[in-house]
Amino acid sequence: MNKLELLQEELRNYGKVAIAYSGGVDSNFLFHVALETLGKENVLPVLCRGAMMSKEDIEGALEQLKDSNHVVLSVNPLDVEAFHFNHKDRCYHCKRSIMSKVIGVAKEHDFTYVLDGKNKDDEKVYRPGLKACEELGIISPLANNNLVKQEIRDYSKQLGIATYNKPSNACLASRFDYNTDLTLEKLKLVETGEKYLHDLGMLHVRLRVHGDVARLEVEPEDFMKIIENKELIQNIKNLGFRFVTLDLEGIRSGGYDIENIRNSTKG
Repeated sequence: MNKLELLQEELRNYGKVAIAYSGGVDSNFLFHVALETLGKENVLPVLCRGAMMSKEDIEGALEQLKDSNHVVLSVNPLDVEAFHFNHKDRCYHCKRSIMSKVIGVAKEHDFTYVLDGKNKDDEKVYRPGLKACEELGIISPLANNNLVKQEIRDYSKQLGIATYNKPSNACLASRFDYNTDLTLEKLKLVETGEKYLHDLGMLHVRLRVHGDVARLEVEPEDFMKIIENKELIQNIKNLGFRFVTLDLEGIRSGGYDIENIRNSTKG
């Protein structure tokens, strides 16, 4: 059997599943495969809507869920102290808080098994939230069947799932240095700045905040779209930044973690 068939076999063993749903490539793939395998009545996606997600991402997720039975759970990650102060392990505490609520919703609807979209590649990077999910008994069938991100994209395209080429995204808190006091206003500022870039056709972007400096990470082929667009630069400055910089290394996931690793090896 191929990996998709193995995934379907695992899902059949559960029979009825709730899915922690974000609308991203992984959770949407898992959702659609579960629907096809188990039927609509046996799949409950739970979308956690809160300040860690942009309005665009929430609307995109809701669009994917419009024909399904689903639950939208409003959460406030700023209530979690480690998130509010952006500690390095904020993801662990935030994920534990949110996923505990997802488990509660699943139980209310008589769903025993709660799944997430963790894939095999996620195990190779710094993701403290994974530990929280493991402690809570969240099941990760994509990782269980050794599905990596590119395979998930390939299967999604094969199955006609719209998110097969959606750029990876991350919690808005990841745009700030660790040990930064986060507020709703700061998270919205990042969301607004990245929306400016999205509106120009740059979908895989990050606006990293360093005090009064906005550091833009985009694909190298999009560099000139920024350099030549004075209006864009001024719009970002108008959000409260003194300087707007372009990161010549381009976009990369876990940018702050990469920097921390570099700094820890100096000297």
